[in-house]
Amino acid sequence: MAFDAYFLTAVLDELRSEAAGARVEKIHQPARDSVILLLRTEKGRQKLLLAANPAAPRLHLTTASPENPPEPPMFCMLLRKHLSGARLSAIEQPAMERCASFTFDCTDEMGYPVQKKLVCELMGRTCNIYLLGPDGRILDCLRRVGLDESNRPALPGLLYQPPAPVAKLDPMAMDVTDFDLLLRGPGADKLSDRLMDNLGGLSPLVCREAAIFAAGDLDARADDLGTDTAEKLHLFFSEHLNHPAPYFVRGRDGVPKYFAFCPIVEYGEWERAGSFTELLDSFYTLRDRTDAMRQKSQAVRKTVSNLCQRIRRKLAIQEKELAATLDRERLRQLGDIVTANIHSIRKGQKFVEAEDFYDENMPVIRIPISEVLSPQENAAKFYKDYTRMKNAQKELTHQLELGREELSYLESVLDELTRADSEQALEEIRQELQAGGYIRRDNGKKRMKQSKLQPMRFESTDGIGIYVGRNNRQNDELTFKLASKGDIWLHAQKVHGSHVIIAANGRPVPDDTITQAAQLAAYHSELRLGRNVSVDVTPVKQLKRPPGAKPGMVIYHTYRTVIVNPYDSIVKEIETGKPRG
Repeated sequence: MAFDAYFLTAVLDELRSEAAGARVEKIHQPARDSVILLLRTEKGRQKLLLAANPAAPRLHLTTASPENPPEPPMFCMLLRKHLSGARLSAIEQPAMERCASFTFDCTDEMGYPVQKKLVCELMGRTCNIYLLGPDGRILDCLRRVGLDESNRPALPGLLYQPPAPVAKLDPMAMDVTDFDLLLRGPGADKLSDRLMDNLGGLSPLVCREAAIFAAGDLDARADDLGTDTAEKLHLFFSEHLNHPAPYFVRGRDGVPKYFAFCPIVEYGEWERAGSFTELLDSFYTLRDRTDAMRQKSQAVRKTVSNLCQRIRRKLAIQEKELAATLDRERLRQLGDIVTANIHSIRKGQKFVEAEDFYDENMPVIRIPISEVLSPQENAAKFYKDYTRMKNAQKELTHQLELGREELSYLESVLDELTRADSEQALEEIRQELQAGGYIRRDNGKKRMKQSKLQPMRFESTDGIGIYVGRNNRQNDELTFKLASKGDIWLHAQKVHGSHVIIAANGRPVPDDTITQAAQLAAYHSELRLGRNVSVDVTPVKQLKRPPGAKPGMVIYHTYRTVIVNPYDSIVKEIETGKPRG
């Protein structure tokens, strides 16, 4: 990522055009370090997110609606007291600094007009949000910093101290001569490092992109470059600082991974978003939701993971025991040899020497026997051990089958937890595990009654409904209760994933619909990051539920297989109903 000072400048420019003169309608604080201002603008309502999260500091307009705590935090109530109904009159930013100041026209307790400021500092570990009174004193802040903790204390009643000016060169104010002096001066050998050390307001990513543009090589040395490099540096910064645009590069999962206000050549193919707000909102909304769900599901995930490890250890022991039973035929043979030589055995012997008539060479072998048993009892013991091994093989084979089935089920639950995107979806997984006896029921803990979560529904380009299960219980209900015998069922082959139903009702299904449903099946499976994923397709009437099987388990023998690529961009088009034309 590259949320540097100049990226923030571009975001604020968009914000000025979208929210100029906006009124503050509501204020929420969904997380400890995040504040959302609901603004009424000339273009309608907008939500401004201020996130002073050291791991992901940013501010932008958002369409997300995160859950709010039952009781608003004290800082949130203070903001409501001072800023509710206020008008946003100015947005400012210190030069080359990740800091934004929002000025609001308010009224004081006596009804007189005053101006108050909301200052959002997005500078790593020192991220903070301040509410300042008309005299510049801190009314309160998101994170209070004591007098003995920093040279910039942050406590109510103190004068706000702005960050110290950035002691670096401003690339917007530099000409070709300045860049030439920078190349010839002291500093780091690599051009990208020298730019980072001397220029203010830029991220390492942007400095690397500038080096690639100017020198054609990420590892180029600054002192080996000539005047033409200085000219290219001036051109790069003049173009992209004066006319920034939201560029990004996707990761393997199709989600934006890197972004900047200039093209990102270093990481391959780059794309351009519609706006800075759109880029940040899509990137961080998905990331925040994923992180939140990962935290909420951590306890359940740990429980299921431990159960899986326990079953794997048990299976390993049983497989070892089963392998030992496969050599039981030799016990029967030894019993026959002992029986054939029983006349020559005396009680108290520790072994028997006899010819092995099961070997064509008839070698003399030594067979250990028990000295406390009679010859007849020793012979019977071999047959008894043989029978025990034979019965053990049957039981171990059965137990291994049950264990593998249970392990597969629990692994499918882990896959469900990975794809759970809401508290309601997570609660359904908890209920599924409780019904199976894997976790205890929260008898003493009251939970809010939630409406039953329905399967996801999409529509193909042919106008045919496609349904996708969210978890095993929903897969089971979707396939065996909601779907008709004439519908089409799809599932990623030999991996855990969602059941997908095409509501065909016995009618022929176009190939485009089959392909789109198969892409959804592949995407909502363990192979969502894979390529050339095999998806089985069969009519619902071909499916059977194994007796006593776990939820979501099916058997089918007649099917065909299609190969698809679950590219994130294509699946999103299907899910939003905007397929490529």
